[in-house]
Amino acid sequence: MSSQSQARRKRLLRLLKKKQLGAILVSNPVNVSYLTGFTGDDSMLLLSSKRAILISDSRFETQISQECPDLDAEIRSSGQSMYQILSRLLSKMDVSEIGFEASNTTYSMWQQINSEVSNVTLTGTTGLVEELRQIKDAGEITELREAIQQAEKGFAVLQASLVPDMTEQEAAHELEHIMRRFGAKGASFEIIVAVGTRAALPHARPTTRKLGEAGFVLIDWGATNQAGYNSDLTRVLWTGRLTPKLTKIYNVTLEAQQKAIEAIRPGISCRELDNIARSSIEKAGYGKKFGHGLGHGIGLDIHEAPRVGPSSETVLEPGMVITVEPGIYLPEWGGVRIEDDVLVTKEGYEVLTSVPKDLEISRWG
Repeated sequence: MSSQSQARRKRLLRLLKKKQLGAILVSNPVNVSYLTGFTGDDSMLLLSSKRAILISDSRFETQISQECPDLDAEIRSSGQSMYQILSRLLSKMDVSEIGFEASNTTYSMWQQINSEVSNVTLTGTTGLVEELRQIKDAGEITELREAIQQAEKGFAVLQASLVPDMTEQEAAHELEHIMRRFGAKGASFEIIVAVGTRAALPHARPTTRKLGEAGFVLIDWGATNQAGYNSDLTRVLWTGRLTPKLTKIYNVTLEAQQKAIEAIRPGISCRELDNIARSSIEKAGYGKKFGHGLGHGIGLDIHEAPRVGPSSETVLEPGMVITVEPGIYLPEWGGVRIEDDVLVTKEGYEVLTSVPKDLEISRWG
């Protein structure tokens, strides 16, 4: 991991140079992990062209030496604050301006930093590390494949064991348990299991409603692997009689998803991609029932850049991994969403997920 981490820090330093910043204080735990390989918490990375220093405390001293042997470490004592260490380190650095992660810094934190480092100008930055994280390297793609495999194995076992008397909550808990048995650290997010009319809620929370109370169930789930990478999938299973309405709405959603996936390639904007799926759904008469963006990036966070929506001008590049998840939601009836994880390649795309989505075989048990 050290060579990958070093390469990532060099890319960040190039961004800092463009911003005319001599150093940056990275405080977002996910970004610290991405740049260092450190898997603990409550730590910050101070990065300049001359040094990379991980500021932490004694709980993680041994862990840092094992996970980040290429980094300098500053371990604070029990009576010392992070900001006092930061002030001492900056006084020895030849920098007049340092960036900090504005979106991860509270006003209280800013006050503490500012009071301790009065000799240096603090400049808020937004999305610098996140911009780097959009492009996955080979190691990250391997981790994502593992997280997807853990999610898909768990779903296959769950699907074979679903029964009418099982509740949404029981199904969600069972799915996470099964994914853990296949090596996952846990679920990527609170698993959505939504029966019938409850599927009209895009972020429905599982309840005691039984799976057999309606003719279909929507399941949105994912696994976090041991390295912290996330997968994200959604499928609809029919549990009773396959009605013409479900068939129609499902096929409209599936066609929109397939059109969008087939358009994925380097150079297309996220806005264009969203429009392809949205136009397909609009032509079928359900445009107002698709209220969210088409998808999002996945990686160390379950929702990360790029955002795939109507106003996103981000252009797809090789190495990006995004979800493609159009949906149609009808109050008092239910909803359909179909979601896959897709890698942008040099030639086009690769669908990383493989759970069948032909409605005729999307049945429980």
